[in-house]
Amino acid sequence: MLTRRRSHSGTPRRNRSRSPVSRHKKSRSPTPRRHRRQRSRTSSVSPVKSPSPSATSAEHKNAIAKSRKEIEEKRRLEQETELKILEEETAKRIEEAIRAKVEEKLESDEVKLEIERRVEEGQKKLFADVEAQLEREKQAALTEARQKEEKARREREELDKMLEENRRRVEEAQRREALELQRKEEERHRELELIQRQKEEAARRKKLEDEQELIKLSTKLKSR
Repeated sequence: MLTRRRSHSGTPRRNRSRSPVSRHKKSRSPTPRRHRRQRSRTSSVSPVKSPSPSATSAEHKNAIAKSRKEIEEKRRLEQETELKILEEETAKRIEEAIRAKVEEKLESDEVKLEIERRVEEGQKKLFADVEAQLEREKQAALTEARQKEEKARREREELDKMLEENRRRVEEAQRREALELQRKEEERHRELELIQRQKEEAARRKKLEDEQELIKLSTKLKSR
């Protein structure tokens, strides 16, 4: 990786030898060719004025400034690339060092004992949580069973009360009906006794009348 960085850092030096400035310097004197073209066209076209030295100097300065900016931008990009590569390599080395340290720690007896202790504690906590959950479910089931039993007991009591009330009403109706029948029977018996007494009284009066009639008849016969 270090070799690659050196190769990048050497690039600008090689590129400077071929920069646009050098090319511009090599092609600085196009004037004779323009003069030759002007001389070839003198027969048909009016001569063109050559650029002034001040314009040529300004163009040259602009080209140099542009070339410098390009070189500086290229150097900046190369530096950013090298910095990024360095950061990546540093992060990778740190990561590898941390991984090696962690693996070394994990292989130590102390860490192994700590892991075993935490696993054992986790298992105990898990068993305790499961046991507590089962106990809660058991209590909830017992509570639900007691509630159902209490509800069934209340329903049975209400049913017994309803049946007892119906039985009492039936007995009361039967008692009233029996009393009514007894009253009617007694009234009919009294009526029969009254009729019997009336018949006996009528028979007694008729017997007395018959006896009196016989006495009268007997008295009449004796008087004759």
